[in-house]
Amino acid sequence: MSEHALPAADAAVLQQMPGCEMIDLILPDLNGLLRGKRVTRDALGKIYESGVCLPMSLIATDITGNTVEETGLGYAIGDEDRICRPVPGSLRPVPWQKKPMAQLLLSMEDAAGGVFAANPREVLKGVLDRYTALGLTPVVAVELEFYLLDAELTVDGRPQTSINPATRIRNRTTQVYYMEDLNDYQAFTDHLADICRAQAIPADTAVAEYAPGQFEINLKHRADALQACDDAIYLKRAIKAVAGQHHMLASFMAKPFVNQAGSGMHIHVSLLDREGRNVFAGTPQAPSPLMLNAIGGLQATARDCMLILAPHANSYRRFVLNAFVPLNDCWGFNNRTVAMRIPHSDAANARIEHRIAGADANPYLVTAAVLAGMLHGLQTRADPGPPIVGNAYEQIEPRTLYWRDTVADFIASDFILDTFGAQFRHIYGQQKLKELRSFYTEVTTLEYEWYLRQV
Repeated sequence: MSEHALPAADAAVLQQMPGCEMIDLILPDLNGLLRGKRVTRDALGKIYESGVCLPMSLIATDITGNTVEETGLGYAIGDEDRICRPVPGSLRPVPWQKKPMAQLLLSMEDAAGGVFAANPREVLKGVLDRYTALGLTPVVAVELEFYLLDAELTVDGRPQTSINPATRIRNRTTQVYYMEDLNDYQAFTDHLADICRAQAIPADTAVAEYAPGQFEINLKHRADALQACDDAIYLKRAIKAVAGQHHMLASFMAKPFVNQAGSGMHIHVSLLDREGRNVFAGTPQAPSPLMLNAIGGLQATARDCMLILAPHANSYRRFVLNAFVPLNDCWGFNNRTVAMRIPHSDAANARIEHRIAGADANPYLVTAAVLAGMLHGLQTRADPGPPIVGNAYEQIEPRTLYWRDTVADFIASDFILDTFGAQFRHIYGQQKLKELRSFYTEVTTLEYEWYLRQV
């Protein structure tokens, strides 16, 4: 198979890169980390024809890169390879490399050549198929918050806020939506904008967020949720690469600093019917009944899906008072203190902004959880109750979340079983249970400070 037989979109990208000799084959795992291999351009035709083999265990490696034997994907099956095939239309240049390179998304199959239920992209595709059967199309946009940090950690391995490129002073103050911060970091944002254009990443706006060196990049909405999440995966890789070239560290950690804001992943969703009309269209005075049902479904399934929305130990440090992070499942119009916000818009463009997930989560799985919760609400005609007006923190009972509880909830969840299947629930649940147990084997600095001499 020659390069001329590649899918048209991918062949066109390659034709514009005459000097490209290497391609990164990337497979997002359950944590959203990019696994894979680098191949020569000569191998690309064969990969499109026959796929490429990668260990099945890669999908469920833990955050440290180790195989989680409890998933059954490691020694139990001889650490078998599985065929991974290119996602058509996903070939993109990698502009930050010194020599012309490209990257290509992969999707892993099961042993029979069918859908592998633990492949994050396939998890989302399964939910989308249910929408298609109902004649509905989700329109999705992803917003990502992140920190630009000093590339040099402290002597004890802790992060430091970045040195302002313009003032050469370390960032210590918070100026939310401050234009001077965007000016000061313009070399970074301009470079990133160039990368996004080259990779066809539909980045829309950049804002300075609620902490020193924290920013948010918004992606334009797509009527293809898979591509919207592909965009998020590409964008995260680009942000990290560009930050490194500007001598900074980009982190999507949910809560890198105790006394500063955490970083979230906000998912915006509306639904189109067969005629392309937004079924969520409405106003605060006359909201769409279907939108209310969808919100009710998100409320009803939030506990089951919390491990997807907050997958790591650090994720739970983000849920604190007065930090624009939802502490309950409430909803409201044009209100950033709630979990499900209906942003200000004209009636035709009404949408739900889901604000619970952290930036450390997997975009495919978060979007799958959000869409599955909405679908549950549509099918059960769930009632979300009245909207919150004003400060939600003063009107609700705050929900205290613990990682161990959400792992247990996920593993026992009938909703997860019925929606995503037994294989996904087992593999993802065991991956997170292994990470939880490994995390609690460590003796922390705080334990030495509290107990070494005192007890």
